[in-house]
Amino acid sequence: MTPTRNTVSLPEIQLSYLEWNQGSEPLLLLHGLADHALVWSSLAEYLAESYHIIAPDMRGHGESSKPDDDYTFASAIADLEALMDHLGWSSAHIIGHSWTGKLAPIWAKQHPERFRSMVLVDPIFIWKMPSMLKVTFPLLYRILPFLKGMGPFESYEDAEQKVRQLSQYQDWTPLQQQVFQASIEQKPDGSWGSKFTVAARDGTFEDVMLVAGLTVPIHIPTLFVQPEKGVNRQDWQLKPYKTYLKNLQVCQVPGNHWPFLVAPEEFNRTVEAFLEQHREATAEPG
Repeated sequence: MTPTRNTVSLPEIQLSYLEWNQGSEPLLLLHGLADHALVWSSLAEYLAESYHIIAPDMRGHGESSKPDDDYTFASAIADLEALMDHLGWSSAHIIGHSWTGKLAPIWAKQHPERFRSMVLVDPIFIWKMPSMLKVTFPLLYRILPFLKGMGPFESYEDAEQKVRQLSQYQDWTPLQQQVFQASIEQKPDGSWGSKFTVAARDGTFEDVMLVAGLTVPIHIPTLFVQPEKGVNRQDWQLKPYKTYLKNLQVCQVPGNHWPFLVAPEEFNRTVEAFLEQHREATAEPG
C-alpha cells in the first residue's frame, strides 16, 4: 500500500506526514534524529490492514518546516498533540525510535491519556546530561553514525558512496535506497546534503542535555525493542526503563540501531505481536 503525503498547518510550522489509512486502530510512528517518516514504510505496509498509521516528519526533518530555532521536546510534543487533534485522535499506539524514544516517555509522563501503548526502539540519552558535556557536542556531531549522512557532499554520487558505509544502509536494499534518496537534496551552492538541518541538530542536542526522559513511574503498556547490535546492550542501560516503566516488556531483535531498516521482517513481527496484545483492551468505541 502506497502512503499519501499530507501536511497540517500549525501556528509556527507546516508539519508533513505520511498516512496509511486502511485500518482503524490509530498508530503514530516517530522517527529518530536525522531520519524521516519513510524509515517506517516496511512496518507501516506490514500493519496497514489493521491500523490507521501516521508517520510525521518531525520539525527540522524531511518535508516539514525547518525553523531557525525552537527544537525543544516541548515544541515537538506540541506538534504531535496538534497533529493528533487534526486527525481526531484522542489516543494512539505510539512508537518512538532513538531520540523520539526519549521524547515518548516525556510525553507519556505529561499526557498518559494520549497513549494506548508505547514502543521504544533502541532509545538514546534517556538521562539528563551533565552540562559539562556540552563542550563535547562538536565531537559527537562528527562521530555519531546517524549524523555522518548530513554532508555536505560534492555530488549525489559522492553522497551515495559515503552513506553506503553507514550501518543503516549496510545492505543497500531497495528499502534502504528509498530512504536515503528521500533524505537528501541538492543545495543552492550545488552540493548535496541531508534535508535535516544544522539548527535542528544543535537545538535538539541542547534540549536532550537539559531534560531527563524518565523521572516518575509510567504505567502505560510499553515494549522496549533491543536490537542485538544496538546502543542498549548492557543491563545498566536498561535499568532506568525497568525502574520507571511499570508495565514493560523487553524484546531482543536482530539488527543494529535501525532494525526496521536492516532486519525488518523480525522487527515487524515483534511489534505486531505486542500491539495485538493491547488492541482489544484499549480500543475506543467506534
